[in-house]
Amino acid sequence: MLIKEAAKKLNTTARTIRLYEEKGLISLKKDQENDYRIFTEDDLYRLSTIIALREIGIQISEIREMLKQPGMQMEDYLNLQRSVLYEKLLEMKDMIHTIDQMMEHVDSADFQPISKLAEHLKKLKQIRKGWKDKWDFDSQAIEYDQHIKKAGYTFNVHQGYDVALSTVKQCITLNAKDQCLDIGVGTGNLGGRFLHQGAHVIGVDQSGKMLEKCKEKYPLMEVRKGHFLALPVMDLTMDVVVSSYALHHLPDEEKLLALQEINRVLKSGGQLCIADLMFQNENDRKRVLDMYRLEGNMEAVEAIEDEYYADRSLLIEWLVAHDYEVKAQQINSILSVIYAEK
Repeated sequence: MLIKEAAKKLNTTARTIRLYEEKGLISLKKDQENDYRIFTEDDLYRLSTIIALREIGIQISEIREMLKQPGMQMEDYLNLQRSVLYEKLLEMKDMIHTIDQMMEHVDSADFQPISKLAEHLKKLKQIRKGWKDKWDFDSQAIEYDQHIKKAGYTFNVHQGYDVALSTVKQCITLNAKDQCLDIGVGTGNLGGRFLHQGAHVIGVDQSGKMLEKCKEKYPLMEVRKGHFLALPVMDLTMDVVVSSYALHHLPDEEKLLALQEINRVLKSGGQLCIADLMFQNENDRKRVLDMYRLEGNMEAVEAIEDEYYADRSLLIEWLVAHDYEVKAQQINSILSVIYAEK
């Protein structure tokens, strides 16, 4: 396919395609005899992704970063489009909600409430876009399962791993054709346990490589690129939401936003179950850290302080305030399972 045909198929112009080529967003093969650009199906999907992202206002420099992953194929491009569109959808909903709140203050001489709402909206945008994967999960994906430490270490974050995942499985009542969402699915170690029950399991992760590995292990699982603060599913469509060893990668102020996002997608009567690294409360965190310091186990102290182990009491408090019935089970000093019905 030549450039004019490609432009017509994508409802764009040859000039636009050349611009994206000049900016390094796409690299096209050329016919050696006449130097004409030749478009493959993957080229078309890449271009359609670029066009879609530009339509919703994403800058060329940002798109270039998004498309850095080598060997992207049709599913990858569509997954990326869906992920970004959901983020934009949530941003629009935030904006509309904020405007509705601002309207309540338009007759007031005090401008401060409106100013505070605008600042809150700005902060929400920054939070949704600001999370960074400082652990580089893409590089861990291939050997992730082999590197899960279960025994024989001075400090073992995965002690109780299998017990925790089994506990989640036991807590959940899942019927055939139910919609089950696994957030931070990784290589599918939790979500894969629900496939044989006939449920439709969607695994969400921000790491494309983790999703590739998950799909390789569990071909029947649907995988989608996304994260806790922008789940790529529609409102009130999930019967079950589960997560394991993922929430502790969010800073504390974002964990409650994650629960808010889970609440958006979970049906009334739906079930939520989270297995993660957390303390019962702030006093318990201090007690455990003091214990490790007294033992001289600085590996444990550094590991805990490197991540964002949750305050379980705050998560439960939020869920109860939003009409969930909640149960919690302690697996060990740093690992708990929270089960909640909406």
